[in-house]
Amino acid sequence: MHLARFPRVHLAHLPTPLEPLPRLSKELGGPEIWIKRDDCTGLSTGGNKTRKLEFLMAEAQELGAQCVMTQGATQSNHARQTAAFAAKLGMECHLLLEDRTGYTDPAYTSNGNVLLDVLHGASFEMRGPDLDMHAEMEAVADQRRATGQNVYTIPGGGSNATGALGYVNCAFELLSQANDRSLRLDHIVHATGSAGTQAGLVVGLKAMNANVPLLGIGVRAPQPKQEENVFKLALATAEKLGCAGVVERTDVVANTDYVGEGYGLPGEDTLEAIRLFAQLESVLLDPVYSGKGAAGLIDLIRKGHFKKDERVVFVHTGGSAALFGYTQFFSNGAASKGKAA
Repeated sequence: MHLARFPRVHLAHLPTPLEPLPRLSKELGGPEIWIKRDDCTGLSTGGNKTRKLEFLMAEAQELGAQCVMTQGATQSNHARQTAAFAAKLGMECHLLLEDRTGYTDPAYTSNGNVLLDVLHGASFEMRGPDLDMHAEMEAVADQRRATGQNVYTIPGGGSNATGALGYVNCAFELLSQANDRSLRLDHIVHATGSAGTQAGLVVGLKAMNANVPLLGIGVRAPQPKQEENVFKLALATAEKLGCAGVVERTDVVANTDYVGEGYGLPGEDTLEAIRLFAQLESVLLDPVYSGKGAAGLIDLIRKGHFKKDERVVFVHTGGSAALFGYTQFFSNGAASKGKAA
């Protein structure tokens, strides 16, 4: 599978580290836990969208785009990374941000990713909840196109077949790192939302015949919808790569038991996961994606889902900048609640 056939802007800091988490593994008393540090991809605190944007922004350049436009939630990691890419490449960036939580705390509406969006020079406009955000974005883009501006639109999360190429490449990278260190991988776990990360990983793993089960921990949609979204995108990605048929429906597995009250609304299990990773391993998770993914991982370990002699890799999808938008959850001593021994 020759990814060099596709245009790509090489801005990410790759390969990202693959590291053991010995203190967390000991605390949970389950399998050996490792972490793939995709919070270290560079460009404005990094995150998983950077891999996707290497391919998406290259496509935008090929099409002569003057402006890139995308959409996401108020504290969207994808919006922040798109703004950073656009700044680096000297392109205009316009964002549509959706209020999915109803939070009005100034830290949430103005700090974290929102602050970084502004610092990178992006313009943005807000939308209320429960809208078709893709349609909203295309309507704004069409208004600009009518004035003669060449606008390239990127779907939420950068999750289309072009963006998913970034996580096909991540699968290659992860397996290469494991092979070089003689690490047998028994499971890979990560947070899954807009589907691009999981779709790319499953295509890459299947194309290499890795035989490593991949589990996505859902952060928004119900399980049937989440798995169907991932499967459809995996099929499109495999077709784009010329390996149609490599992914079967049974290869796509999502557990959505840890969504809680909804997208962007962290429950106590998410807050506990953030505290454990921070206090035991000095790793910062976010309250929307990686925190919920880690909450699922921790609970499944406690339930004996993974065997003690197995090795599990948690793919850290980044997002720690959002912590500064959720300070109300970590104030007045809340951050030390349940402190690990």
